Amino acid sequence: MAESNGTSSGKKRIRIDISSDSVCPWCFVGKRNLDKAISAAKDQFDFQIKWHPFFLNPSAPKEGINKKECYKNKFGSQYEQIEARMTEVFKGLGLEYDISGLTGNTLDYHRLICFAGQQGLDTQHNLVEELFLGYFTQGKYIGDRKFLVESAKKVGIEGAAEFLEDPNNGLKEVNEELEKYSAHISGVPYYVINGKTKFSGGQPPEVFLKAFETAAN
Repeated sequence: MAESNGTSSGKKRIRIDISSDSVCPWCFVGKRNLDKAISAAKDQFDFQIKWHPFFLNPSAPKEGINKKECYKNKFGSQYEQIEARMTEVFKGLGLEYDISGLTGNTLDYHRLICFAGQQGLDTQHNLVEELFLGYFTQGKYIGDRKFLVESAKKVGIEGAAEFLEDPNNGLKEVNEELEKYSAHISGVPYYVINGKTKFSGGQPPEVFLKAFETAAN
């Protein structure tokens, strides 16, 4: 990925704004398919990707609750069917879907993603991948401060622990981005390409490739 405007390389610039929540499996599926599309089109376009916050459950407890029990309560009799579907989808991406561990409030995640974006959009994108991997394939809790900080260090982000220590850090940015990018949508993932091509869901790479062509013209 590149963060240039495309003028130096002669390629057309594609900016992708993504509204997402870390506990949404289709957001991870969409990211993996987006990455495939970017890899296929990197000789044609320069890409700039920015992740924006969305809360699937703003009132989720900060201390975390059992993920499996939460999904059973939410989806009822459809739970096993949904889990089997996600297991199959993740398998198609070469991943093992892990329903173990806790789920809960994602505010610290979104604060950290905003912090990462200030250190570079490629860095932010890499952190999103690391956190998705932990939550969906390793049973990590997205609200666990230690997991967040360790993931940040893995992608080269320093100062994450100190940043997260103050609950006010990043709060203004999260709220501003919620208002600007996510107030008008009802679900995620949601993509806006070059400010004009808009769609949602964990789309296959072909959909992204077509959207790049449309947005560039």
